[in-house]
Amino acid sequence: MSLDGFKPRSAFLRDMTARGHIYQITDPEGLDDYAASEVPTAYIGFDCTAPSLHVGHMVQIMALRRFQQAGGKPIVLMGGGTTKIGDPTDKEKSRPILTVEEIAANMAGIRRAFESYLRFGNGPTDAIMLNNADWLDGLGYIDFLRDYGRHFTINTMIKQETVARRLRNEEPYTFLEFNYMLLQSYDFLELCRKRACRLQMGGSDQWGNIVNGVELCRRVADAHSFGLTTPLITTASGAKMGKTVSGAVWLNADMRSPYEYWQFWRNTEDADVGRFLRLFTDVPVEEIARLEAATGSEINAVKARLADEATTLLHGAAAAAEARAAAEAVFSGGSTGEGMPTFEVSRDKLKDGLLISEALVSAGLCTSKSEARRAIKAASVRLNAETVTDEGALVRESDLDADGLARLSMGRKRHARLKAVQEA
Repeated sequence: MSLDGFKPRSAFLRDMTARGHIYQITDPEGLDDYAASEVPTAYIGFDCTAPSLHVGHMVQIMALRRFQQAGGKPIVLMGGGTTKIGDPTDKEKSRPILTVEEIAANMAGIRRAFESYLRFGNGPTDAIMLNNADWLDGLGYIDFLRDYGRHFTINTMIKQETVARRLRNEEPYTFLEFNYMLLQSYDFLELCRKRACRLQMGGSDQWGNIVNGVELCRRVADAHSFGLTTPLITTASGAKMGKTVSGAVWLNADMRSPYEYWQFWRNTEDADVGRFLRLFTDVPVEEIARLEAATGSEINAVKARLADEATTLLHGAAAAAEARAAAEAVFSGGSTGEGMPTFEVSRDKLKDGLLISEALVSAGLCTSKSEARRAIKAASVRLNAETVTDEGALVRESDLDADGLARLSMGRKRHARLKAVQEA
């Protein structure tokens, strides 16, 4: 259903709309009424494919936070069962199959992030965390197919974009993966019946699975439930949110330090600052409107505010303040006790990408490309505080800050600034 002209009345949908969190809703008016009810309940599922969530999951985490702030009860659903299959949505090939032990270890790591964003407990609006293995592991296959499989048609399932794309490209789409959407729909039905949950949220790539769950709740439980998806977040330059030179921006501090996390947000592109403040912080939208009006060098202060707010939410105010102080000291050269040399590179060269190994030599941090490659292999090189592990990694325009600068580091005490210049 189109959201054109939709003016929500509920606090939840008003805030979600104002902050740019909404992409699709199955029944906007109906969900608006439900969100305004006494204590609505919503869930989002998270499969346990890694020992930590990353910045790419933040839109979903913040959606649950917004829901709780508006008086709803959020359910965090751990995919202890569905991870055994692996979500094929938006994937070009099958996910690797994880062992039960690997899934359990990943789940233990993932749990930590939510405690920073949601209030858990036994109160009516306190969040709860469930594991879908608790009901999926006990399903009898024949009974499941007989009771629920008849509500899904192959005609509809193969129209989902992931399936259709795999088939067009003659890529294998296994029967195991084909079952994933049935199990995700069953999760919604289980939570609808047992937890009075009538809203499932997820990324835009989950629309087909969510709609199937809404339909299953209607057919089996005669329940009017709802689906809401959030938009795919990309940067102004088109990069996928959270992808950096060194890989994913993990949320767990043992995989991405508060300093590195702060620096990630500080390096936000100018055009994204206002949008990211709305999506990833609790700064009031009215204040954000004033902040994003900043121009010139003032935008750097707004980026620092974004980094402060985002890091405080995840790691706490003390860690954010410490990270900011450390980042500013390193960038100014104060933490090394020596000046930071600056070398110039033409912007035209950065458009195509400059090998980091070449940049290290130009900066005087390495004497040769072979030395630079060895340093990269040893994880001794950083670009804008991000560890570089790919010998073929490039410095691009998107790595520059508002002043056209990027920082290269060799070890802990050797730093250089790369300055982009426009050739005459």
